[in-house]
Amino acid sequence: MTLRIALMSVAAALLASAATAQDMSAFETGPVFEGFGPHAAITGVETFAPDTELSHSFDVADPAKDGARNRGFESAARFINMHVANGVAEENIHTAVVVHGKAVLDLLSAKGWEAHERESENGSAAMVRAMLDHGVRFIVCGQSATAQGVSADQLIEGVEIDLSAMTAHAKLQQRGYTVNPF
Repeated sequence: MTLRIALMSVAAALLASAATAQDMSAFETGPVFEGFGPHAAITGVETFAPDTELSHSFDVADPAKDGARNRGFESAARFINMHVANGVAEENIHTAVVVHGKAVLDLLSAKGWEAHERESENGSAAMVRAMLDHGVRFIVCGQSATAQGVSADQLIEGVEIDLSAMTAHAKLQQRGYTVNPF
Protein backbone atom coordinates (compact mmCIF):
# COMPACT_ATOMS: atom_id res chain seq x y z
CA MET A 1 0.00 0.00 0.00
CA THR A 2 2.88 2.40 0.75
CA LEU A 3 4.38 1.92 -2.70
CA ARG A 4 1.01 2.68 -4.30
CA ILE A 5 0.70 5.93 -2.32
CA ALA A 6 4.26 6.90 -3.27
CA LEU A 7 3.58 6.23 -6.96
CA MET A 8 0.36 8.23 -6.81
CA SER A 9 2.24 11.12 -5.21
CA VAL A 10 4.89 11.05 -7.94
CA ALA A 11 2.22 10.93 -10.65
CA ALA A 12 0.37 13.85 -9.08
CA ALA A 13 3.57 15.89 -8.90
CA LEU A 14 4.37 15.18 -12.56
CA LEU A 15 0.87 16.19 -13.63
CA ALA A 16 1.06 19.37 -11.58
CA SER A 17 4.41 20.36 -13.08
CA ALA A 18 3.13 19.67 -16.61
CA ALA A 19 0.03 21.75 -15.93
CA THR A 20 2.09 24.71 -14.70
CA ALA A 21 4.60 24.59 -17.56
CA GLN A 22 4.08 27.62 -19.76
CA ASP A 23 4.07 27.60 -23.53
CA MET A 24 5.49 31.00 -24.43
CA SER A 25 5.64 30.30 -28.19
CA ALA A 26 2.43 32.29 -28.79
CA PHE A 27 3.83 35.39 -27.10
CA GLU A 28 5.63 38.23 -28.82
CA THR A 29 6.91 41.66 -27.87
CA GLY A 30 6.10 44.99 -29.50
CA PRO A 31 4.68 47.00 -31.08
CA VAL A 32 5.85 49.64 -28.58
CA PHE A 33 8.56 47.80 -26.64
CA GLU A 34 10.67 45.28 -28.53
CA GLY A 35 12.42 42.67 -26.42
CA PHE A 36 10.18 42.94 -23.37
CA GLY A 37 6.50 43.10 -22.45
CA PRO A 38 5.43 39.88 -24.21
CA HIS A 39 1.75 39.32 -24.98
CA ALA A 40 -0.33 36.85 -26.96
CA ALA A 41 -2.97 37.55 -29.58
CA ILE A 42 -6.42 36.50 -28.39
CA THR A 43 -9.20 35.85 -30.89
CA GLY A 44 -12.85 36.50 -30.15
CA VAL A 45 -12.39 39.36 -27.68
CA GLU A 46 -14.23 42.65 -27.96
CA THR A 47 -12.43 45.27 -30.03
CA PHE A 48 -11.58 48.70 -28.68
CA ALA A 49 -13.30 51.87 -29.83
CA PRO A 50 -10.91 54.21 -31.67
CA ASP A 51 -11.09 56.78 -28.84
CA THR A 52 -10.43 54.31 -25.99
CA GLU A 53 -8.33 55.79 -23.20
CA LEU A 54 -6.73 53.73 -20.45
CA SER A 55 -5.16 55.16 -17.28
CA HIS A 56 -3.72 52.35 -15.22
CA SER A 57 -1.20 52.08 -12.39
CA PHE A 58 0.89 49.17 -11.22
CA ASP A 59 2.01 48.59 -7.64
CA VAL A 60 5.45 46.98 -7.47
CA ALA A 61 7.16 45.95 -4.24
CA ASP A 62 8.97 42.76 -5.27
CA PRO A 63 12.53 43.29 -6.49
CA ALA A 64 14.02 41.58 -9.52
CA LYS A 65 16.26 38.58 -9.08
CA ASP A 66 19.94 39.48 -9.54
CA GLY A 67 20.59 40.65 -13.09
CA ALA A 68 17.00 40.06 -14.26
CA ARG A 69 14.33 42.57 -15.22
CA ASN A 70 11.70 43.44 -12.64
CA ARG A 71 8.57 41.44 -13.48
CA GLY A 72 6.24 44.15 -12.19
CA PHE A 73 7.83 46.72 -14.48
CA GLU A 74 7.56 44.27 -17.37
CA SER A 75 3.84 43.82 -16.63
CA ALA A 76 3.35 47.53 -17.30
CA ALA A 77 5.18 47.16 -20.62
CA ARG A 78 3.00 44.15 -21.47
CA PHE A 79 -0.12 46.21 -20.71
CA ILE A 80 0.99 48.85 -23.21
CA ASN A 81 2.17 46.40 -25.89
CA MET A 82 -0.98 44.27 -25.85
CA HIS A 83 -3.37 47.20 -25.94
CA VAL A 84 -1.54 49.04 -28.74
CA ALA A 85 -1.40 45.73 -30.66
CA ASN A 86 -5.16 45.56 -30.27
CA GLY A 87 -6.00 49.03 -31.54
CA VAL A 88 -5.61 51.44 -28.62
CA ALA A 89 -3.54 54.46 -29.61
CA GLU A 90 -0.30 54.62 -27.63
CA GLU A 91 -0.96 58.26 -26.75
CA ASN A 92 -4.26 57.18 -25.13
CA ILE A 93 -2.55 54.84 -22.68
CA HIS A 94 -1.42 56.50 -19.45
CA THR A 95 0.63 54.19 -17.26
CA ALA A 96 2.28 54.71 -13.89
CA VAL A 97 4.39 52.28 -11.89
CA VAL A 98 4.38 52.96 -8.15
CA VAL A 99 7.44 51.35 -6.62
CA HIS A 100 8.05 50.60 -2.95
CA GLY A 101 9.85 48.12 -0.73
CA LYS A 102 13.06 46.59 -2.04
CA ALA A 103 11.90 47.08 -5.64
CA VAL A 104 13.10 50.70 -5.23
CA LEU A 105 16.62 49.34 -5.79
CA ASP A 106 15.61 48.30 -9.34
CA LEU A 107 15.32 52.01 -10.19
CA LEU A 108 18.89 52.89 -9.28
CA SER A 109 21.03 54.63 -11.88
CA ALA A 110 24.53 53.30 -12.56
CA LYS A 111 25.84 55.81 -9.99
CA GLY A 112 23.24 54.69 -7.45
CA TRP A 113 23.94 51.03 -8.21
CA GLU A 114 27.64 51.55 -7.43
CA ALA A 115 26.84 53.51 -4.27
CA HIS A 116 24.80 50.56 -3.01
CA GLU A 117 27.59 48.12 -3.91
CA ARG A 118 25.29 45.85 -5.90
CA GLU A 119 27.02 42.77 -7.33
CA SER A 120 25.36 42.31 -10.71
CA GLU A 121 24.17 44.97 -13.15
CA ASN A 122 20.73 46.54 -12.86
CA GLY A 123 18.84 44.27 -15.24
CA SER A 124 15.86 46.64 -15.24
CA ALA A 125 17.70 49.85 -16.15
CA ALA A 126 17.45 49.67 -19.97
CA MET A 127 13.79 48.63 -19.81
CA VAL A 128 12.98 51.46 -17.38
CA ARG A 129 14.76 53.98 -19.61
CA ALA A 130 12.79 52.84 -22.66
CA MET A 131 9.53 52.99 -20.72
CA LEU A 132 10.28 56.47 -19.37
CA ASP A 133 11.05 57.59 -22.92
CA HIS A 134 7.54 56.42 -23.91
CA GLY A 135 5.87 58.39 -21.13
CA VAL A 136 5.51 55.70 -18.47
CA ARG A 137 5.78 57.26 -15.03
CA PHE A 138 7.83 55.53 -12.34
CA ILE A 139 7.02 56.89 -8.88
CA VAL A 140 9.13 55.85 -5.90
CA CYS A 141 7.75 55.67 -2.38
CA GLY A 142 9.81 58.15 -0.37
CA GLN A 143 9.34 56.07 2.77
CA SER A 144 10.77 52.97 1.08
CA ALA A 145 13.59 54.97 -0.51
CA THR A 146 14.58 56.24 2.93
CA ALA A 147 14.37 52.72 4.41
CA GLN A 148 16.60 51.39 1.58
CA GLY A 149 19.07 54.28 1.89
CA VAL A 150 18.23 55.58 -1.60
CA SER A 151 18.37 59.30 -2.35
CA ALA A 152 16.60 60.97 -5.27
CA ASP A 153 19.92 61.67 -7.03
CA GLN A 154 20.65 57.91 -7.13
CA LEU A 155 17.56 57.14 -9.22
CA ILE A 156 17.43 56.75 -13.00
CA GLU A 157 16.83 60.17 -14.53
CA GLY A 158 13.11 60.80 -14.92
CA VAL A 159 12.02 58.59 -12.01
CA GLU A 160 9.81 60.57 -9.63
CA ILE A 161 9.68 60.37 -5.85
CA ASP A 162 6.61 61.01 -3.69
CA LEU A 163 5.91 61.07 0.03
CA SER A 164 4.77 57.45 -0.03
CA ALA A 165 3.36 54.77 -2.31
CA MET A 166 -0.01 55.33 -0.65
CA THR A 167 0.18 59.02 -1.52
CA ALA A 168 1.12 58.28 -5.13
CA HIS A 169 -1.79 55.84 -5.53
CA ALA A 170 -4.23 58.31 -3.95
CA LYS A 171 -3.13 61.05 -6.36
CA LEU A 172 -3.33 58.73 -9.37
CA GLN A 173 -6.79 57.50 -8.39
CA GLN A 174 -7.97 61.11 -8.12
CA ARG A 175 -6.81 61.52 -11.73
CA GLY A 176 -8.84 58.49 -12.88
CA TYR A 177 -6.16 55.77 -12.80
CA THR A 178 -7.25 52.25 -11.95
CA VAL A 179 -4.87 50.04 -9.96
CA ASN A 180 -3.68 46.72 -11.32
CA PRO A 181 -5.19 44.16 -8.89
CA PHE A 182 -2.28 41.69 -9.03
